[in-house]
Amino acid sequence: MFPSNSFNFTPSDPSPFILIGIPGLEAAHVWISIPFSTFYTISLFGNFMLLFVVGKEQTLHKPMYLLLCMLALTDIGMSSSVMPKALCILWFNLKGITVGGCLTQMFFIHAVSVMQSAVLVTMAFDRYVAICNPLRYTTILTNTRIAKLGLIGFIRAVLFILPMPVLVSRLPFCANRIIPHTYCEHMAVAKMSCGDFTVNRTYGLVVAFVVIGLDLTLIALSYSLIIRAVLRISSKKQAHQKALNTCTAHICVMLMSYPPFFFSTLTHRFGQGIAPHIHIILANLYFLLPTMLNPIIYGVKNKELCEKVIKCTCRMYFLRGH
Repeated sequence: MFPSNSFNFTPSDPSPFILIGIPGLEAAHVWISIPFSTFYTISLFGNFMLLFVVGKEQTLHKPMYLLLCMLALTDIGMSSSVMPKALCILWFNLKGITVGGCLTQMFFIHAVSVMQSAVLVTMAFDRYVAICNPLRYTTILTNTRIAKLGLIGFIRAVLFILPMPVLVSRLPFCANRIIPHTYCEHMAVAKMSCGDFTVNRTYGLVVAFVVIGLDLTLIALSYSLIIRAVLRISSKKQAHQKALNTCTAHICVMLMSYPPFFFSTLTHRFGQGIAPHIHIILANLYFLLPTMLNPIIYGVKNKELCEKVIKCTCRMYFLRGH
């Protein structure tokens, strides 16, 4: 098939890689696809519903809801960068992926993850301003400023993640073109190389621990200032509960996003003792469960949003009925 024992990435290669899906569980692919496709459908429905309701209701055109829309867009991007190809493997055994498709998927997977982290940082800043400087909230956090922060997060994601597919495209690959995964994760592809991929390994860790580490530091700083401000409130119990309730949804979203991210990142590099099928299933659930639960969490915790969703749902039901 190839003139030599190794080859470099070229866009003209028709289908140089094979994604085998979930190693060791090939016979159960169809059954595994049932929860995957269900979670993906619920995720798309919930996030598109959130975008529709916020876009339609003028009263929700506020910074907090603009941030929720950004989070919904990253959720859609994360699940959609992985699930369509994964379901093609599980349902139809379509395992081949072109070089261009693999590199493009790799870029979107990691760029959207970094973008979502930036959104979570901005949401923490939003909660800090709302609790610590409530009188200046409308002047500090305007829709325009939130949009600018979102653009900065997008540019940062592109600049930090673009080198990943570029570095992978420079690696030599030998006869082994089989990737034991459902998607083109950076290290999963780099480990298939018959050359030295130390630069890829190092750069991936730098992005994970510098970019995400910086974001977590900023979030921790925001919450330390929030806790300090809450403890200074004189009317203790009720005020404390009200202030902390405004942060509950954000904390839940972070707990579902960051630990699985670090687990997946570290397992590819140091988790030789973890069974491959366990790692791959958890890696896919990382792109499914948070994206499915995020709109539900915010819908339940945010009374105004919940009321608008019910209102829009009832309106569409009656319009369809009449």
